[in-house]
Amino acid sequence: MKTISLPLNSALRNRSFLFGTATSSFQIEGAADSRLKSIWDTFCEQEGKIADKSDGLVACEHVARYKEDVDLLQELGVDAYRFSISWPRVIQEDGELNPQGVQFYIDLLDELAGRGIKAFATLYHWDLPQYLEDQGGWLNRDTAYAYQQYVTKITQALGSRVHAYATFNEPFCSAYLGYEIGVHAPGKTGRKRGRSAAHHILLAHGLGMQALREHAPQALSGIVLNFTPCYPVSGSPADRLATIYADEYINQWYMQPVMEGSYPPVMDKLAPDDKPAIQPGDMETICQPLDFLGVNFYTRLTYSAPKQDGELYIEHAHLEPKTDIGWEIYPQAFYDLLTSLNSRYDLPPIYITENGAAMADKVENGEVADNDRIDYYEAHLRALSDAIDAGVNVAGYFAWSLMDNFEWAEGYAKRFGIVYVDFETQTRLFKHSAHAYKLLLAQRT
Repeated sequence: MKTISLPLNSALRNRSFLFGTATSSFQIEGAADSRLKSIWDTFCEQEGKIADKSDGLVACEHVARYKEDVDLLQELGVDAYRFSISWPRVIQEDGELNPQGVQFYIDLLDELAGRGIKAFATLYHWDLPQYLEDQGGWLNRDTAYAYQQYVTKITQALGSRVHAYATFNEPFCSAYLGYEIGVHAPGKTGRKRGRSAAHHILLAHGLGMQALREHAPQALSGIVLNFTPCYPVSGSPADRLATIYADEYINQWYMQPVMEGSYPPVMDKLAPDDKPAIQPGDMETICQPLDFLGVNFYTRLTYSAPKQDGELYIEHAHLEPKTDIGWEIYPQAFYDLLTSLNSRYDLPPIYITENGAAMADKVENGEVADNDRIDYYEAHLRALSDAIDAGVNVAGYFAWSLMDNFEWAEGYAKRFGIVYVDFETQTRLFKHSAHAYKLLLAQRT
């Protein structure tokens, strides 16, 4: 069976470096009848939105099977588990807590604590309550304040059980994919909508950080941002400038306000009607001190100069080699990303909160020999190790994901898990990548 090999002197071989796996609520929980409807429930009901016409009503039945899933974590030997709290599960439409939903997370957290596994909870992983979307969702500034109330109530209810809170997972995806190009819930489109949603999510992050400082002072508090490093297709000045604009529009649009309280210069390239409405004090609220920054990394993209007025760049198709979801495998971009962020910003400690690959897994003779995924992990962990050697302060790494799950617009057709899930029987099976990950963690000194 293939293993993950790291340099003998790698910082990742030290037990002080935290290893975990990650999931999110809508993707695994199921038990839809015991929570409010979310924007993803509504999106799944629309024709043509989900590749395999599936939904998240059952998913991996994690609410019913959470003890079994914590068994998996314990068997892997992870230090930590990153999961998300479902806003529609814990808050009722009147804004009060749902006791049944809250109890599920208390039970999960107590189970994790009993196994010595640190809890990293994400407070928003895309599943906005539908009743808030009906009032405008992230296009409505009031949603940011509703979020702050949710954070206040759930953190008070969970007490000191959570080791680390992230306010948001990947604001880019919620804003750009959900409100600008419409391929994710709620399926809205337009640059004005995308930029407005992004601003209100970032405002909610700042308000949420204030609530966390007040009501969960014992926990680490931060945000999880996804980055897709941008590379020019040529060395021409026009292509390089377009690539800078792409990076600012896709990556720094979320990073720079959080770290420095300002939007990147590409903002000035937008038409006045496309710019978000920024009120006095907003940027100061967004720019809260962070205990950690979560970094999600999967792939890179290439760019060239635009050919039409009003465009900032041309984004090109992914290059080979690619994962099963069609994303280029380019570990050098992981190193480039981390070292460039480290030189550009005054960073808090970083956790790699997601990294992994969808592969075309097959069960043969009761095993999933996903050597391609093991190769992906080894290459990226080596790039991470090199980045740490270059001076980047990375405190931990979470493999995405613990198990196969509902992969958003792809449905159940794309598998990211290191644990195979048979969605008909809900049987869980360690893939070879899970065994390799387990061995890597056990060999630390």
